Amino acid sequence: MEVEVLWLDSVKSTNSYMAEIAADAPHGLVVAAREQTAGRGQRGNSWEAEPGKNLTFSLLIRPDGVDAADQFCISEAVALGVVDAIKAVLPPDEGRMVAIKWPNDIYWNNRKICGILIENSLMGRSINHSIAGIGINVNQAVFVSDAPNPVSILQISGRVTNLESFLELVGKSILERLSMSREELHREYMPSLWGRDGLTYRDTATGEVFRASIDGVAPSGHITLRLSDGSPQTRVYAFKEVAVVL
Repeated sequence: MEVEVLWLDSVKSTNSYMAEIAADAPHGLVVAAREQTAGRGQRGNSWEAEPGKNLTFSLLIRPDGVDAADQFCISEAVALGVVDAIKAVLPPDEGRMVAIKWPNDIYWNNRKICGILIENSLMGRSINHSIAGIGINVNQAVFVSDAPNPVSILQISGRVTNLESFLELVGKSILERLSMSREELHREYMPSLWGRDGLTYRDTATGEVFRASIDGVAPSGHITLRLSDGSPQTRVYAFKEVAVVL
């Protein structure tokens, strides 16, 4: 499975660039930037990436018959594909600590190694195409932003990773995951979740802080949390309605 990559020396945002060419671009096309000057993360955050040291890229996905209500299967496939690739370049003991922070950030041992932003374009009730913007910390040795917990493959393994070959591996891994059934994806996504057995959360509307475990994730991406106070109560949240207290 070959991955077609368009490398750019510098661009504001690979997601924005991909959106401009998406109408005529094929499924699986990757737009990658040596330098991204206005990369966007979740919650409107910027993404710190030292030029020439990391992977900042966007992947065009043309899903087959995915309803808007079931869009989260795309997020599951992308996150699992990135996890597969990162594990493949880390020593086995370190690779076992790679997990998905709901909905689709990638963590290594409580530290963020990858951010993913998926933007969907609808046609009627179905998804016409999705653009997965992905930033992976690869060869950056020092982080200077106020991000609370970044980490790179270099910091974990002590080895420099070839960006071109690693990008091809990531792309292939995601495309392989996209070929799986939704049931298979969800079966593998759930046990891959970081902190599924218990984390401290904050309700972003009320400010309430509470302890809970992950009870389930719906096809829409909504998360069900089970309170850890011994009560049978569960709470359902959409993305941005609840945040992990690090």
